Amino acid sequence: MNNTLDYKPEEFQNILQKTSEIIIEQYKKIENIKGYNSFPQEEVESWFNEPLPMNGKNTFQLLEEVKEKVINTATGNFGPNMYAYVMAGGNQISTIADFLASTINQNATKWHLAPAMTEIEKRVVKWTAEMIHYTPEAGGAMVSGGSAANLAGLTVARNIFFKQFDINKNGLFGQKPFTVYCSKETHNCTDKSLALLGIGTNNLRRIDTGSDFKINLEALEAQIIEDKQNGFQPFCIIGNAGTVNTGAIDDLTALANLAQKYKMWFHVDGAYGGLASSLPSLKNKYAGLELADSVALDFHKWLYQPFEIGCVLVKNWSLLRETYFKQADYLDTELEQKTARLEFNEHYFQLSRNAKAFKVWMSLKAYGFTKFQEMIQKDIDLTNYLSKLIRESSDFELKSTSDLAITCFRYKGSLTNEKEIIEINQKLIPALEADGRVFITGTKLNNEFVLRACLINHRKQKSTVEYLLDTIRNVAAGLVTTAGN
Repeated sequence: MNNTLDYKPEEFQNILQKTSEIIIEQYKKIENIKGYNSFPQEEVESWFNEPLPMNGKNTFQLLEEVKEKVINTATGNFGPNMYAYVMAGGNQISTIADFLASTINQNATKWHLAPAMTEIEKRVVKWTAEMIHYTPEAGGAMVSGGSAANLAGLTVARNIFFKQFDINKNGLFGQKPFTVYCSKETHNCTDKSLALLGIGTNNLRRIDTGSDFKINLEALEAQIIEDKQNGFQPFCIIGNAGTVNTGAIDDLTALANLAQKYKMWFHVDGAYGGLASSLPSLKNKYAGLELADSVALDFHKWLYQPFEIGCVLVKNWSLLRETYFKQADYLDTELEQKTARLEFNEHYFQLSRNAKAFKVWMSLKAYGFTKFQEMIQKDIDLTNYLSKLIRESSDFELKSTSDLAITCFRYKGSLTNEKEIIEINQKLIPALEADGRVFITGTKLNNEFVLRACLINHRKQKSTVEYLLDTIRNVAAGLVTTAGN
């Protein structure tokens, strides 16, 4: 290095070569990567318990340290043995895209700061609307994930729906309480969003679901009527296009009709399952998605992108600008070229924005969306295969089915006592984590603890699904033996 932070070109090339070797090594063993690497928190903390480094170390030694302490100990999210949480394993083209985007370090906030990246993001917004059969006039932005996309959609909902009150300037003071409606299965980022927006979680109405875990429409309408009679302002219905517990898809057309009937905003949380609406096999399940006023999507789920990237869509660009545009002298466009260029800082909250859309654009160009559809369908087919194996077994019990790639079940072995079945499933989670061969977590359905397997990963095969059940059996047998002793 000289009087900059840069290495000489040949030195940097050698560093890149070493980095590539580490990456390729991971892909060579990807089928056998453990789902979880179990280390005590204190041990992991000790690896990094060091003073501020005032002088640099040899870069190749640093890469070896990274390989040992970070790469080789990472949770196996990109491998086929990860079933915990709704997140995918990334893809190779997007890895390259992130590397290239970091190299040129564009701030995708104003057009003249990132001309190509701005136009790419606009194009990805248009493609996304096409994928889910949404309006071609849609506006949108790339955000950090589903939580941020839901927050952005609900922010637009609040500001546009109550535009006559000039919420941006006057705030919520003096207004009758706004009420928002969703099912009890809706993601908890909704609560966080309403807290941040000043609406408050006490004004969120979580409506009961049926046995299919979809929102009860009669109960929803009854609650809206009751709230109106009690002086509240019902303003937003949130529909689920795939819940995180069971993959349930609400009746979106019915919700859209209710929103229209009571003059409310209709927001759809499609973070998990929204992109599955592109499949011919599921298109009818998503009828009504096109009627949403705003939609939240998460591309590090079913577009198999590396963290982090989500997307918010609304009916048109002006809704975003009305919500987010604020005049600032140093951002003034008055002296800039008079063209139709779009400024993302006027259409979203952030000013500092990395070029998230670039990896989506590159991977769609490299693989084609048809390939992504095939992978989504494969995930669903493998989930159905897992459910079939569970149904046909004598030692597992299926607790929920799904149109998407998630299933909930219990291990029961030869146990018949309900209390013992609950206990062994609760013990299985930490035991499987300690074992590490597969990584799976649990949830509660109707207040009953169950195992939840998420199959959003294009690297899974039938053999890996079979391996999941075999591993659970093996670890459970150890628990039973220990209990017997």
